[in-house]
Amino acid sequence: MVGAISITHYSASTVLVSWTSIQKHGNGLLCNTNKVRKPRAVSMSVRAGERLYLGLDFGTSGARFAIIDKDGIIQAEAKREYPLYLSGESHDWVRSWKETLFSLLHDVPLHLRKHVVSISVDGTSATTIIVDSDSGEPLWRPLLYNESCPDALATVKSIAPPNHTVCTGSSTLCKLVSWWNHVGSNQKHALLLHQADWLLWLLHGKLGVTDYNNALKVGYDPEVDSYPSWLVSQPYYHLLPSVVAPGTPIACLKEEIGNKYGFQKDCVVCSGTTDSIAAFLAARATQPGKAVTSLGSTLAIKLLSNTRIEDSRFGVYSHRLDDKWLVGGASNTGGAILRQLFTDDQLDKLSEQINPSQPSLLDYYPLPKAGERFPVADPNLAPRLLPRPENDVEFLHGILESIARIEAKAYGLLKELGATQVDEVFTAGGGAKNEKWIKIRERVIGLPVSRANQTEAAYGAALLAMKGDQQNIL
Repeated sequence: MVGAISITHYSASTVLVSWTSIQKHGNGLLCNTNKVRKPRAVSMSVRAGERLYLGLDFGTSGARFAIIDKDGIIQAEAKREYPLYLSGESHDWVRSWKETLFSLLHDVPLHLRKHVVSISVDGTSATTIIVDSDSGEPLWRPLLYNESCPDALATVKSIAPPNHTVCTGSSTLCKLVSWWNHVGSNQKHALLLHQADWLLWLLHGKLGVTDYNNALKVGYDPEVDSYPSWLVSQPYYHLLPSVVAPGTPIACLKEEIGNKYGFQKDCVVCSGTTDSIAAFLAARATQPGKAVTSLGSTLAIKLLSNTRIEDSRFGVYSHRLDDKWLVGGASNTGGAILRQLFTDDQLDKLSEQINPSQPSLLDYYPLPKAGERFPVADPNLAPRLLPRPENDVEFLHGILESIARIEAKAYGLLKELGATQVDEVFTAGGGAKNEKWIKIRERVIGLPVSRANQTEAAYGAALLAMKGDQQNIL
């Protein structure tokens, strides 16, 4: 299935400093065709010896690449939606992801490929693939990021510490235990990989490597850089991959891939991260106290902290980010409920009429359906959207302000649990475009809120590729 492409052009004045430089110096929707936006490039020529970095983002509904130079300037980017393939009555995600990966490599402008010196990939957190440890071929269909395995939860809770990150049905460990209990104990040659690990393996050919961000939800302890003893003692421990830091050089790009697509011979493939962490990196929130709120279908919060916070009772967990911690969680409130109630045109027109300096007296808990994860962990929490005023401007104002209160409560909870206090919020996602909402959130949270300059996870993956090139010892 072949689709059209779309490439994005950027002016050379769009300068973004890389994550590493800053630190040193101060199952989504499927489409029937593999549609792509044509890549856009800064120029048709690149200086001799220019070093470029390729980041690939595999999100819930599609994949994207971004190429940046040493100054963080985007040279080209493009996006593809996943093609639809079926295996019986299920989606053949493995085939879709693999085809999309190589389609994106083909979409990289030919004149840029020979300058790419490093590649990294991010994928959806807790998307789990069990493969043959010899061939790398999947032994089971992928278990997606949002799939829950409640049948394994009691077992996982019996071996893990109380309130550990793995103690949710959608954790990677629950998926592994569920597979093991059903068919896995009979498999002698099996290996667990995450989505990003498997895609990277297709590029470098070294099977069994992951990063400590993706490995968090299988039980890896990034603070001590090892799997904990309670996990090592389990009969399926041998399925777990080795773990390195995100952006670590793993191996050179396979020779046959380099030759086919015109990448240079010593192009390095680096370990990746999760899509949400890549998006955080892209936002350049590099100091403790800086946070990113993503307002997409849901409301996701990540705060850079000096302190690690873990508490599954509130849906709170921490990812390691070099010597800091990325703490947060995700609420079910957000754009999904707005889409249920208003069209995009209505949202634009009604928002224009809101006075963001005037508090709303309406007290809602806007959810698309029952159930909340963070900052309240209650699978039965019912949506609260009454009373509804006759005036839709007032109604929308009440919803936007109520979501802002949930955001403020989330940041307050992180502080109560011991995280570094937030002092500035960058915002990303579709909700970041609503200026009135930003002003409401500033008033409710009591902090500066601004749109992030870069929010694409592919950009964050490209920064990891740059990081890998700077420490490359292969």
